[in-house]
Amino acid sequence: MSAVKEALNELLVNVFNYITNIEELNLKNRGVSASMTEVHIIEAIDNTEEPIMTNVANKLLITVGTLTTAINSLVRKGYVERVQSVDDRRKVFLKLTSRGRDVKRLHDEFHDDMIENTIRDLKIEEDSELITALENIQKYFRHKYEDRVDRLKNNKIDNK
Repeated sequence: MSAVKEALNELLVNVFNYITNIEELNLKNRGVSASMTEVHIIEAIDNTEEPIMTNVANKLLITVGTLTTAINSLVRKGYVERVQSVDDRRKVFLKLTSRGRDVKRLHDEFHDDMIENTIRDLKIEEDSELITALENIQKYFRHKYEDRVDRLKNNKIDNK
């Protein structure tokens, strides 16, 4: 691997680790008892147009079963509540409590600060190379994920 590729690999791994660890410490210092996974579920609930289990699970790229376990924990901790639809009793919406909205606000503040400091000295409107590189990283991981899901589906079909 070339020196540039090694440096980029190290930077990406370190940035990911720093972001998750520092944000988790920041939230813990502010009294938040949710894990980073739970915080991202809170974020997904808030950012999903119709926050029912299936839609939130799809947004997070996880199964409804995995989400159910996490939602049970978030309900116990007082961050989320389940609200049955008035129109369709089979439909249950996920709703953030005031405590959950506080966590979402802290999460957003952390990310806003991170982005502001990242682009502070850049002329981001004039330099599209950073955006292109990050889009390429995102595409790579999306394709890896989609390939993995397709292979898992095909294995289930083959094993029937």
